Amino acid sequence: MNVFSCLLGSKLGLAVTVVAAALGIYLLATHTGHALAATPYLLLLACPLMHFFGHHHRHGHKPETNRSTEPH
Repeated sequence: MNVFSCLLGSKLGLAVTVVAAALGIYLLATHTGHALAATPYLLLLACPLMHFFGHHHRHGHKPETNRSTEPH
């Protein structure tokens, strides 16, 4: 079991999630103009993060097999 699944399943993880959601709502309510101005930059930042974490680059790639050496 990895660290993130342990944290998210605990009371501390729930508390951190609730506090982060409350801060997000507060920031959107009081600084809507700033949040909307930052949206394009957040989308640009999300692209490399999704690529990095979505393809599991931390675990390395498996070597590709050479099909020409396989028997027919």
